Amino acid sequence: MILLSFDTEEFDVPREHGVDFTLEEGMKVSVEGTRRILDCLKENGVKATFFCTSNFAENAPETMRRIIEEGHEVACHGCDHWKPAATDVERSKRILEKITGRTMNGYRQPRMFPVSDSELTRMGYKYNSSLNPAFIPGRYMHLSAPRTYFMRDGVMQIPASVTPWLRFPLFWLSLHNLPERLYHSLTRRVLRHDGYFVTYFHPWEFYDLKEHPEFRMPFIIRNNSGRRMTERLDRLVKMLKADGRQFITYTEFVNLKTNRS
Repeated sequence: MILLSFDTEEFDVPREHGVDFTLEEGMKVSVEGTRRILDCLKENGVKATFFCTSNFAENAPETMRRIIEEGHEVACHGCDHWKPAATDVERSKRILEKITGRTMNGYRQPRMFPVSDSELTRMGYKYNSSLNPAFIPGRYMHLSAPRTYFMRDGVMQIPASVTPWLRFPLFWLSLHNLPERLYHSLTRRVLRHDGYFVTYFHPWEFYDLKEHPEFRMPFIIRNNSGRRMTERLDRLVKMLKADGRQFITYTEFVNLKTNRS
């Protein structure tokens, strides 16, 4: 089973590098990137889960409509990606449910930072996917955390996939920078070991960042961005489909595991 997801937020990474970047500028980048992602998924006939900030949802109604109409799941990713607040667990759920007309079952904290377990339980979330059980310099150290799904306070925790033993992360940066054959090989290794694979990307990765030096993006993010990243995603999806893997939403995964248990 493949749990493919996208952190659908306003592009704010330049602000991490001292660039004054507006919400309008960030939305332009992310809307274009989301369009390319949706085109790729539609062409391949697969479903994904889109973790959306309320900023994105409120400022891109047509894109949100397309995500829903094409059969993807929408989940919460806080409100303002640049300034996460403790109240986002509740506020983002209420805003996204109003916009989409759907129940929000899942949450992912911006930048995979910690989030209140009690708030997730109180708000009735079925799952939380805010854990990358690896060491990411400058971000987090989670080498002692569980590397596969587990329950906590009645909410299923769904970590991003890392390789067994060495815990090499197979998230977005890895597909940008590893040779594709190696990334595909490591993905297959996780599938053999765990029986499922969880990964995530961002719409702005699919924007042509190399054409915008004013963003001051690091090489590891600019590398293979834009159309090259769209092609890499397309080849990854095609490889997994050729292997007979099924793409499912996070809610479908939770329901499957809960019913089985």
